Amino acid sequence: MTPNPTTRASLLFRLRDSQDHEAWAEFVAIYEPVIYRQLRKCGLQDADARELMQEFFIAVSKRIEHWELAKERGSFRGWLRRVTRNLVINWMKHGQRRMIAFGGPESQSLFADVTADECPESIEFDTELRRSIFQRASESVRQEQSPKAWQAFLSTAIDGKSPAIVARDLGMSVGAVRVAKCRVLAQLKEVVFTLENES
Repeated sequence: MTPNPTTRASLLFRLRDSQDHEAWAEFVAIYEPVIYRQLRKCGLQDADARELMQEFFIAVSKRIEHWELAKERGSFRGWLRRVTRNLVINWMKHGQRRMIAFGGPESQSLFADVTADECPESIEFDTELRRSIFQRASESVRQEQSPKAWQAFLSTAIDGKSPAIVARDLGMSVGAVRVAKCRVLAQLKEVVFTLENES
């Protein structure tokens, strides 16, 4: 299994600028599905999960400037996990739909330091994050491939079909199917690596 990448310092720095729309768009694109799935797994209905997800991004935007890259504080991802978990606790504790008043003592508990990154909820969060990153990478790579090359990759690498069967189905040579699979896989690995080190 690939070791957990750390969030790139430059992205954290850019997120402190609320006007850096590109950095925030990238951050939201990766983390929105992760946070949503985590909230749904906690038992929240769709509307409640979406409401809390908005609170999550508001919370991060208001507190990101206070985040410091220091080992004793834990990882940025650990901090995000803690924010998500504490939002759910607060939601359950205070009548569910009550919005958090940012700046008050209750909101401060959302940002408590993280000391452990290897608890089950941390592993689950990282699994969801990897899934989100892979989906984003797949969308990016697919746009750069011909439909046949992408289908050859899916059929062989994902569906497990033999290159000979895929070649017959797609009207390609076996060699072309193998080359397509290798090229797409290499590009996917490159995009995933870039996204992991930026998120």
